[in-house]
Amino acid sequence: MTTQIFMASTLYGTATLAAALDAGCFAAADRRILLVSNNATTPETTPSVDQMPGFEKLRARFDEVVSWNEAIFPFHPGAWAPRPDDIPLFERYLRLAWNLGDDEVRLAVESIQVNPALGVAQILTDAPVTVYADGLMSYGPTRNKIDPLVGTRVERLLHLDLVPGLRPMLLTEFGVPPEVVPTGAFTEVLAELVGTGADLPRIEAPALLLGQYLSALNILSAEQEEALHVRMLKGAVDLGHTRVVFKPHPTAPARFTRTLEEEAERLGVDLTVVDTPVLAEVLYQRMRPALVVGCFSTALLTASALYGLPVARVGTDTLLDRLTPFENSNRVPVTIVDAALPDLADRAAVTEGRPGMSTGDLADLVRAVGFTMQPKILPELRPEAETYLSTRLDETTWRYFKKKRLTSLGLPGGVPAQLGFLPRNATVRRVARKARNLQRRVSGR
Repeated sequence: MTTQIFMASTLYGTATLAAALDAGCFAAADRRILLVSNNATTPETTPSVDQMPGFEKLRARFDEVVSWNEAIFPFHPGAWAPRPDDIPLFERYLRLAWNLGDDEVRLAVESIQVNPALGVAQILTDAPVTVYADGLMSYGPTRNKIDPLVGTRVERLLHLDLVPGLRPMLLTEFGVPPEVVPTGAFTEVLAELVGTGADLPRIEAPALLLGQYLSALNILSAEQEEALHVRMLKGAVDLGHTRVVFKPHPTAPARFTRTLEEEAERLGVDLTVVDTPVLAEVLYQRMRPALVVGCFSTALLTASALYGLPVARVGTDTLLDRLTPFENSNRVPVTIVDAALPDLADRAAVTEGRPGMSTGDLADLVRAVGFTMQPKILPELRPEAETYLSTRLDETTWRYFKKKRLTSLGLPGGVPAQLGFLPRNATVRRVARKARNLQRRVSGR
């Protein structure tokens, strides 16, 4: 018996799996199990993917649905991992709980570098692994070093062609080949979901604003994120839009919406907030927005690449400056959106649908950024990064790099090598401290 286990934490990811199954990306199996994981900060108060509107449309692709949260209760999926000595015990437990018996198991998981996907792959030690990517992070490097006992079992990376011509870097350190989930299959699956959310408002061609709840990821403060939403609204209004729809992140606090509503009232704009937790792609099909505005949401790329909708970005310059540490896995998605999509403040670029960098230039940039993020995981990219930084650093591309980072890696654009000893020189540091203390005493008089 062959059993395929598909792990999903979002409806978007489940739709990606459904499209891959419809397109024949997976071989036939005796049994297909969908393993759902609710990774929300408080899963007890947040609907799981199998409770989301539209899930039943996708359910038929799988023989059974089981819960990872229930399997490891009371632990949180993102925080729990099996201890090495307990792995054989947990494998017996899962095989018993899910009636796997002696079945040959094959896994399909997302975000293999972190739990819960990593934990499942570690427990089912003999299972070949397919990693599927439902967002822009697949174009960036693997965020952590993966145990070779897991990494060498990954057979392929399934991904959506969100940036045509751009090749993913994820898991390339293990020689994992990327494989595109056919766009047609994915849009057909999304078309099945168009009827979900019966209480959605009927609005034609609004400006659609996408919330991401970045403060929950400690990328922005709550106040900064509220200000970002206001920037989206003002930018859309400046472009002449009077009907605006805001789709907040499902777990975002209600006060984000209230702040936006107050601003819309002040501006005299007709603002509608979509509280129903549906995919943005459902709104694309039902409303055909005249403009889609967001920060660095994957939904911006599906709007542009899959539905041909006008899009604009807001706030990516701030995030490029503030993302910490430099190897933050959101850096490549932010870089792609910033480089490929027009800024909302650039009226001409938005109204003309003017694209950003060419695919070739974007690919070179992403690979250079990828190396500076993970030089130990992708050491073979150093010559390519050195060439890029020595020939193509200018006022446009400097925003994607940090001088301190380039200096620490000995790359072009950093502090010259002959001066690199200064930050580490004890005498220089002592003189600098004395100078700062003297300056404080003088300024305090």
